[in-house]
This record gives sequence, structure tokens and C-alpha cells, in this order.
Amino acid sequence: MDPSPTGNPSATRTDAAPGGPAAAPDAPEPGAAPARSRRSRWLGTAVLVAGGLLLAGCQLPTFGETKPVTTQGQDAIKLWQGFFIAGAIVFLIVFGLITWAVLRYRRRSDAMPRQTQYHTILEIIYTTVPVVIVLVLFGFTFVTENEVNALPTPKMSVTVTGFQWGWRFHYTTKNVTVIGVELQDPEMVLPVNEPTRIYLESHDVIHGFYVPAFDFSRYAQPGIINKFTITPHTTGTYRGQCTQYCGLYHSLMRFRVKVVSDAAFAAWVSTHHSSGPATSISTAEKQALTNSTPGAHTPNVPPSTVTSTATTNQTAGSTGL
Repeated sequence: MDPSPTGNPSATRTDAAPGGPAAAPDAPEPGAAPARSRRSRWLGTAVLVAGGLLLAGCQLPTFGETKPVTTQGQDAIKLWQGFFIAGAIVFLIVFGLITWAVLRYRRRSDAMPRQTQYHTILEIIYTTVPVVIVLVLFGFTFVTENEVNALPTPKMSVTVTGFQWGWRFHYTTKNVTVIGVELQDPEMVLPVNEPTRIYLESHDVIHGFYVPAFDFSRYAQPGIINKFTITPHTTGTYRGQCTQYCGLYHSLMRFRVKVVSDAAFAAWVSTHHSSGPATSISTAEKQALTNSTPGAHTPNVPPSTVTSTATTNQTAGSTGL
């Protein structure tokens, strides 16, 4: 009777001795299991890195920054992109070298490995390359700051004054003033694609003029006038806020910047233009204090006003823009 389960005499093992133990099954090829293990580790590392980037909300191509709507903001975002890419390249190179050194020179025995020192070319490279990187980044920073801080001759200028706790926008060549305190959220109207000179100052303490959509921020300091130019190139309404803690109602120091077409801006100016005096900050502060509810966390104040004379106030939202 054929001892083979399949009935095939050729399938009978003949390499085992009679009465001896059966031969062991074929052993796996050497190196197969370690290779699979290494692949699993690399796959796990890649999944962790990709998951970390996704969880961090990495946004391309601005790398998490808001896409600016001004020419100056675009210059700043380009500098940020360059810094981010340069930092990512340096990180990958350093991380790769560390990983290679850990794997290549991991401990295999108690013997002291061969020591290498005074490698002149290598020392020159790792000393020179970081210096060159810093100089290049410094050069781009210098150029970008000059572009952002440039003060070309503008057709229009606005004096922005921060005070506790509101904003006043005075169009120096248009004789129009927009002023608001606390919950009023005054609105500064600007023409699209038109450079506007801003004179930023403070009536009392340090305030922060910040418009996220412009990717731009400056301090309003008492006794100092900060000058800068903004050129919005996209129409729309953008929120602004004070970024320096300036007192009790700091969180209520909000404002808006509305960018409109040239025709809409001309109509807005003609509606509110007058040769009369503008409302003063002191008047607005007294008005806010008079209308404040005692003991309330938020004062009860009237809407923000666009004033052309001392006796005529119009609601900013009624302009129709």
C-alpha cells in the first residue's frame, strides 16, 4: 500500500531514517521576515507623518496663512512661503542625516568603531551652508520690508485714530470722518486698486490696528504717527480689530474695511462731503459714557456715525455701498 496520502510513490519522504523522526518542514528564506518588518516600520512612519500633517491642517500654498487682498500683503505672504519652504528643506535634510546615522552606525558589538576627525572639506561645508542660507533669507526679508514699507505719493490719505474704546477714520482730503465706539464697528471705505496712505495714531494708550485679510498689523502709539500704504485689489468687506489690550472694552474695539469700486467710492464721498467741522473723539467718548448702562458689561451705545458737520450724523450702514 502506498504510504503517500495522494497515492503517488514519488511523494514519499526518503531522507528520514527508518524509525527516526520526520524531517522538519522547509525553513523560510533567510532575510525575508526582517525585510517585511522593515517595510512595515517605514510604512507606519509614513502614515504617522502624513497623519500629523493632515491633523495640523497644512494649507497649500499659503501654509496656513490667510490669502491677503492687498499688494503689500502679497509681498509678505511670498516671504512667508519662502521661509516655510526653506525650513522644510533644512528639516528634511537634517532628519534624513539623523535617520541614516542611527541606522547605519547602530551598535553591533562592544568594539569601538573607527574614529574620524579633522575632515576639512566636510567642516567647511557644514559651516558655510547655514551662513549662506541665513544671508539669502536676510536679503529677501530686506527687499520685502522695503516694498511693504514704501511710501509712494498717494492720491488719498486717511488718519486712523484709536482711542478707548473705538476708532476714528478721517479722510484728510475729503473732509469726511467716520467714528465709532465700542459696539458700533465703524467702517473705513477704500477704493479698489488705489494706494491709500494711512496715518495711524493713538488718542490715549497703545492700540493695535490689525486686518487679517490684509495680513497686516501696526501699533497705534500715543505721540507717534505710524505711516504706511495699503493697496487693496479685491472688493469686499473685511473685519479689523485692536490687538493690544487697552482697557475694559478692548474686545469691543472692532471695525470694518470696505473696498469698493471707484464709482461707488466717489458716490460715498459726495454723499458725506461737507466743509463743516468733524465730530471729535472727546465728543464720541462723552456720548459713549452718557449712553452706557450702569453695571452692564457692554455699553448701550448708538450706531456708528459718518459725520460731515457737528450737527449732522448719519448711520454708516445707510450709505448703500
